[in-house]
Amino acid sequence: KAIFTKVKHERYAAVAVAIAETKAAFADSLGSDEIQHKLFAALMEEIQYDLLRSGILDRGVRVDGRGTEDIRPISCEIGVLARPHGSALFTRGETQALATTTLGTTFDEQVLDDIEGDRRERFMLHYNFPPFSVGEVGRLGTGRREIGHGHLAKRAIERVMPGKERFPYTVRIVSEVLESNGSSSMASVCGGTLSLLAAGVPIKAPVAGIAMGLITEGDRFAVLSDILGDEDHLGDMDFKVAGTEAGITAFQMDIKISNVSSEIMTKALDQARRGRLHILSIMNKTISVPAAEISEYAPKILTVKIDVDKIGAIIGPGGKNIKALCEQYGVKINVDDDGSVTIFGANQKASMEAKAAVLGIAQDPEVGIVYQGTVKRVMDFGAFVEILPGKE
Repeated sequence: KAIFTKVKHERYAAVAVAIAETKAAFADSLGSDEIQHKLFAALMEEIQYDLLRSGILDRGVRVDGRGTEDIRPISCEIGVLARPHGSALFTRGETQALATTTLGTTFDEQVLDDIEGDRRERFMLHYNFPPFSVGEVGRLGTGRREIGHGHLAKRAIERVMPGKERFPYTVRIVSEVLESNGSSSMASVCGGTLSLLAAGVPIKAPVAGIAMGLITEGDRFAVLSDILGDEDHLGDMDFKVAGTEAGITAFQMDIKISNVSSEIMTKALDQARRGRLHILSIMNKTISVPAAEISEYAPKILTVKIDVDKIGAIIGPGGKNIKALCEQYGVKINVDDDGSVTIFGANQKASMEAKAAVLGIAQDPEVGIVYQGTVKRVMDFGAFVEILPGKE
């Protein structure tokens, strides 16, 4: 009865009481022999293992009372934090992830040094799993588990990210797991997608993730949707599947048995698809398309194309001209070899003024066009008037 308690911490407490009562009943037999106590602990673990698995295979009932295909209650919120460019809180049962999206400039791209040389990442996803999320006290920091889970979530969302031409921002998602009872990486995928939409990132389609489990005994098997931590620990498989309504974007499988048959794999993928579509339908009720405008706190980006032979005029000797523009308008300017000039400003006004200045430097004065100029110097024979930046 104790192991089939619905709420995680209540279940753990009930199991602990049951084990303590059983241990007290056999206190005389156990005595003070340390080996006997270790054997008793192993036996209790084995009993829990058998009870959980037999409940699923024989009665189709899981420890929290769900059926094999049932998914825990889901709630979604966006805009839970005012300052980040996008934020979302995704809760599925006793697993909860707070995801935030930050928009940056080209200068914020992550530079990676690998065997093939330097490369730059425009999209980053960082996954944090603090000990308090599972009721523990421990050291904070990033370990192999956090890196692996973050990489899986990143691969799931990366497939739907827009190209640089359509959305020139550098994007960083941070997922903070606030509570965990299974599948926190897939909750990060769902929360990350919601925060991207809230930030106004034009992703190709929303992405959701689900963790599938497996219980086997001889020829019998049961595939579980949306597994709990206990089902991951005592089960035979942890199969994470993420994707859109159209298909899968990422998956990862951990198994404790020698092989998985095609029958099991087919059922797991089919069941995962139904679960994914169910989760997406709930997410879409909260937000299904990108926000019309990005946050007022996000940098404003403008892109303009100039002739390649004008790049030198924009940059100037030793970068003099481009540095002066950045300082004058409070912006950052990036010039690519193909003549694409990207302007990053804290507000639209500064970006527009800097854009006008760049276009002024890049264009040649035309006869018949009226220019508004600034008198720079007055001489005996006349005056020098700057009609375009740097051109008198």
